[in-house]
Amino acid sequence: MAVASASVTDAPPEHVRAAFGVPNDIPQPLSGGRGLAFRCGSVVLKPITDHAEASWLAGVFEQIWVPGVRIARPVRSSDGRWVIAGWTAHRFVSGRSAPRFDEVIAVGDALHLALATVAKPRFLDQRDDLYTWADRVSWGDLPTTDTRLGEGVGAAAFAGLAAGRVPVDLPHQIVHGDLTGNVLFAGSAPPAIIDITPYWRPVSWATAIVVVDAIAWGGADLDLASGQHFPQWRQVLRRALMCRLAVSLGHSQSTPASMVGVLSAVERLRPLLDDDLPGLTGHPG
Repeated sequence: MAVASASVTDAPPEHVRAAFGVPNDIPQPLSGGRGLAFRCGSVVLKPITDHAEASWLAGVFEQIWVPGVRIARPVRSSDGRWVIAGWTAHRFVSGRSAPRFDEVIAVGDALHLALATVAKPRFLDQRDDLYTWADRVSWGDLPTTDTRLGEGVGAAAFAGLAAGRVPVDLPHQIVHGDLTGNVLFAGSAPPAIIDITPYWRPVSWATAIVVVDAIAWGGADLDLASGQHFPQWRQVLRRALMCRLAVSLGHSQSTPASMVGVLSAVERLRPLLDDDLPGLTGHPG
């Protein structure tokens, strides 16, 4: 989403590069990974804040197979560990993100089918960061009176969306909660998935996040939202919109462009959330 990137951290130290067996050339900073990732030959090194999450992701994605999709495979250190001094390693995959939102959604569908039987990891209940908070407050797991939502137009928009929530009865599973900028395209090669951000939510919620991103910042039209045919879609889309709005409200480096984009998406999507339109399946609300 369109919030300011974190400052580029120091490059991975020599002992980390040695542990992962990467060339001793000068690491090249990458634009992705919130400005924190470095390419070292065929490997990408990235600092992490949650050791349990990073190790779990590496264990799951070491061998998972997703038909028609390239995976940025994790790399073990020379002694078999996934994390060295707060750094992880993955194989470099070529490509760039692009506003090919239908394809991004299709890639997500394939990934989520492959993840359908993966059990919920314990760290998800313990994770405490801005994005997890935004997810929880948008689903009603936290009160909408949370002070991090602030005051003003954005907070009022959030409260208005929250007032229209009704319970959602859908199966939850591991999903990639930030697909939009993390599906890469490279010519005729299969699309690639990077930087998995795991959540325990319905598959349709991950799709709805892509839809909101596309309408808020990607120049997509409303057909992308009205063309999705999931049970209780309007309620899931409502929560995805609230989640992105909460991130913009709570992020210390949120840009005016980010807030304008998500508020514009709120204005454009509200009629689809509130009206019983033929193109939107599922329960009203």
